[in-house]
Amino acid sequence: MAIFIVQLGTPRRPDEGVRLGTVRRPPRGVPKSDFARLDYYDVWFPNLSPSAGLVQEALGAADDREWAAFCRKFRHEMNAPDRSRELDVLAALSHYVNLSLGCYCQDEGRCHRSVLRDLLTERGAEVV
Repeated sequence: MAIFIVQLGTPRRPDEGVRLGTVRRPPRGVPKSDFARLDYYDVWFPNLSPSAGLVQEALGAADDREWAAFCRKFRHEMNAPDRSRELDVLAALSHYVNLSLGCYCQDEGRCHRSVLRDLLTERGAEVV
């Protein structure tokens, strides 16, 4: 069992389980009834996305230094008690069920889901 880190809107793997959208906003121009059918997500989980201000900072990160600053700030946001507990639950679930977390970004290396991958791994999650 594991957590898969995915790009929302890409074809699902047969074994990836429930897909959680860890994004600040739902996909534009897509009816809510089509989110799962079009491989965006089954459940919207914006609690695991960066704050609106940090999203803008990530989009504007022009170099590795600015990206590293974003990562530090996002980790700080995820250390809030509620967010930290949510990550703990997902890490525990990863040992019993398959599920996936995703964002729209094409490059995981410049996406908050890379930080989520690290945070979950640090909590002992099975992450693919």
